[in-house]
Amino acid sequence: MRKIRILIIHTAFIGDIVLSTPLIKKLRDTYPKAEITYLTTPIGASILRNNPYLTHIIEYDKRGEHRGIKGFWAITKKLKMESYNLVITPHRYLRSSFMSFLTGAPVRRGYDNAAASFLFTEKIHYDSDKHEVEKLLSFVPKDEGKRYEIELFPTDLEREKVDKFLEKRKEKIVIVAPGSKWFTKKWPLEYFNRVIKEIEKREDTTVVVVGGKDEILLNIPLSKNSIDLRGRTTLLELAEVIRRANIVLTNDSSPIHIASAFSNVKILAIFGPTVEKFGFFPWSKNSEVFQVEDLECRPCSIHGGNSCPKKHFKCMLDIKPEKILERIEKILESLKHEHEYV
Repeated sequence: MRKIRILIIHTAFIGDIVLSTPLIKKLRDTYPKAEITYLTTPIGASILRNNPYLTHIIEYDKRGEHRGIKGFWAITKKLKMESYNLVITPHRYLRSSFMSFLTGAPVRRGYDNAAASFLFTEKIHYDSDKHEVEKLLSFVPKDEGKRYEIELFPTDLEREKVDKFLEKRKEKIVIVAPGSKWFTKKWPLEYFNRVIKEIEKREDTTVVVVGGKDEILLNIPLSKNSIDLRGRTTLLELAEVIRRANIVLTNDSSPIHIASAFSNVKILAIFGPTVEKFGFFPWSKNSEVFQVEDLECRPCSIHGGNSCPKKHFKCMLDIKPEKILERIEKILESLKHEHEYV
């Protein structure tokens, strides 16, 4: 009997790739002896590395090596030679649908609302009321009642690097992730700075600011006891840093989903123009979402934008830093009391 060969095609944002890790595990549980290959972007590949449920990871560099029509045809030619039995395509864009078709796989599953969905042999209903993880799990219709968790796998090398980063850490860690690709998804920087300044007054807590190269440009004054890791970590190093935290304060961005891989971490997520109904709220049960309820202009877009269409930005400005601080202090104090009883 020929071995089952499965291909996942997903070239979306980092958060989307992280959210697909429960799907990978469900595929492995359903097809324990199958070869499972994941095609994604180079940055997507970097967060999936060391995943024990994957057999191969293919990097599709659509802005580099595989740029343009020539690069696209080159990689699809290789995919066709692999003779996959099943291709799963959660990415709803035309290029991904076409790539799935060109593999020649006898079974090709994609969402019913994807571009060129007629190219799939099996269409999966895109249920907008479900969390993104639940949507993705529907690609494998088995064990519907079982909860699958987000999983990331930093190695000893990442752990050693993080040991050095956090060498001077205190008893507790609060991670602050102020970034987002979209301006309207960013809680005001002055609000973040006020929260950081107050937390820095605690003798038992270290503030760790995280983000990519774009966040280096943000004006965030830090005390000598805080740790600035903006632009200094790989994604798996960031995952390891988050794993060691007590609290992660973040916008509606990828750190929400990375933090959801670690049940010990309390996630405080700030939602402005976007809403939980879109399905991208924290998968972790150890999380809280802060948002302005009953604001009639919410949501204004699926991904956020570069400016507030109404010019008032109430969805973010009305989430006051005092409210976030009060919650952080309460969590940290509860941890203090837990240690007293140990």
